[in-house]
Amino acid sequence: MILLSAEKITKNYGEKKLLEDITLYLSEGDKVGVIGINGTGKSTLLKIIAELELSDSGKISKAAGVKIGYLPQNPIYGEKMTILEQVFKGTSTDTMELKEYEAKSILTKLGFTDISTDVSRLSGGEKKKVAIASALINPCEILILDEPTNHLDNDMVLWLENYLRKYSGAILMVTHDRYFLDRVTNRIVEISKGCLYNYQANYTEYLELKAQREEREISTERKNMSLYRKELEWIKRGARARGTKSKERIERFEKLSAREKPTAVEKLKLSSVTTRLGKKTVEINNISKSFGEKQLINDFNYIILRDARIGVIGRNGCGKSTLLKMITGEITPDCGTVVKGDTVKIGYFSQESEEMDTTLRVIDYIRAIAESIESVDGTLTASQMLEKFLFPADLQWNCIGKLSGGERRRLLLLRVLMDAPNILLMDEPSNDLDIETLVILEDYLESFNGAVVVVSHDRYFLDKVVDRIFEFQCDGTLKQYVGGYTDYLESSTVQVRQEKQEAEKKQRMTHGKNISTHPTEDISKQRKHKFTYKEKLEYEEIDSIIADIEEQLKVLDKRIQSEASNYSILGELLTQKDELEKALALKIDRWIYLNDLAEKIADSKER
Repeated sequence: MILLSAEKITKNYGEKKLLEDITLYLSEGDKVGVIGINGTGKSTLLKIIAELELSDSGKISKAAGVKIGYLPQNPIYGEKMTILEQVFKGTSTDTMELKEYEAKSILTKLGFTDISTDVSRLSGGEKKKVAIASALINPCEILILDEPTNHLDNDMVLWLENYLRKYSGAILMVTHDRYFLDRVTNRIVEISKGCLYNYQANYTEYLELKAQREEREISTERKNMSLYRKELEWIKRGARARGTKSKERIERFEKLSAREKPTAVEKLKLSSVTTRLGKKTVEINNISKSFGEKQLINDFNYIILRDARIGVIGRNGCGKSTLLKMITGEITPDCGTVVKGDTVKIGYFSQESEEMDTTLRVIDYIRAIAESIESVDGTLTASQMLEKFLFPADLQWNCIGKLSGGERRRLLLLRVLMDAPNILLMDEPSNDLDIETLVILEDYLESFNGAVVVVSHDRYFLDKVVDRIFEFQCDGTLKQYVGGYTDYLESSTVQVRQEKQEAEKKQRMTHGKNISTHPTEDISKQRKHKFTYKEKLEYEEIDSIIADIEEQLKVLDKRIQSEASNYSILGELLTQKDELEKALALKIDRWIYLNDLAEKIADSKER
């Protein structure tokens, strides 16, 4: 069943063509990812479909009773509102009463413990979580999400990914997170030069289908060029007969001349540009940093190597950005030192885009750093660099105020790289950058002749760029893992499992000691060591009983994951899990006692 149709939608801003006569249908079960270069109209399309912005022409039609939920890229928050009030802003009292428990559950999953906190006191990442909770809690048939993963840490991205995979309604979203697109979507729509291309595929399959489409377009253009040359020769010979056949050939030639030709895909291609880096780089000597009672960084010690590729991860607010700012010198550590070599030139691409003079022209903004730059490809002017960064000549003379948010981030990235740093610090570089820019940035960093330290929640980006992960722990220490994000995930999972097994082993040993000093043990010492009939049966069966309970817990865990969004069932399942865990603990205590008794019986027989 078709839930919504957007037909022949056209939208322009002044002379800038965004959407031209495009059509999009959303059906039940559709999970659609919208991709394209920044400034092509992705967010505008979402706003038009959400009926928050009018198109120049075309129409939006919805099936009867279809409601739309919308998460904007930059949500607006009310003043003097609690977290829970913000989540239910604009909803009816009946909905609030019906959905309050579910809202609290989602907010808890998103890491909120005090939902009475004033929204104005939250960080950017925390505010985004509140907006996500609001979008998810209000019942709708179509959920529209604009950059839902921006400002979320890795755990929250994974939770949202799992939630949306099980979501029963249709989803339309813009995101740069390629793993997210791969695992959530079943359709990709690409916006390019005002046109919309539809692919019944996730992101990986889309790449293959797009390559096939481009090959077909190039093949068609070759045929058109061959025909055009023949017709051009005929026209040049002065064949202007008045017959109908000649008129048709002339019209065909004019159509061929006016056809829109496929152009080579624009790519942000840039050879590595750096200044010389000496032997001494950056030495971080036992630095610590607290804000009030909150310990962010605790005794961190590290030397950044010349070719380092380091990824820094951790929960929002744990101190990742603070670490980068201490390396740049923007923040001073409470203790310890950061020592930089004489040749070190740091380029810092911050999470918070710097204030730009919006009246300044794009070309002048870059020229303020350098008129030209030397690369392995020779001397490149500011204008040539801008073209490589997908700013064509006509756009370079526009004011910055006319650029989209993503285009401004791309411009800021160019400004950082134009300064030819040899140590590059990047704080959430994937926020607001389109996928094409990220792909070429990843390629650029592979050949970058210097060190890279990147804070990111983008798992795909981390896998492509880094070979070492530092994870912030709860106590402010940083734990080190070798490899990219996927390697970290595998290593950390194994470590958590091992630590859990060690803890259980210690717990069993502790229980064993407790039993040995328990009064019942004193009684057992006074009697001859032997099993009663019931104890013998229990000893023979207890291993299988424990294994059975553990298997029940595994099955229950899977059910809990699959029913994560169904809170009426979830409550019952969690209660069952609690009861099983208590039963397992009792059986383990009993297993320790019976095995201890069996050993004593064996010892007495040997004696």
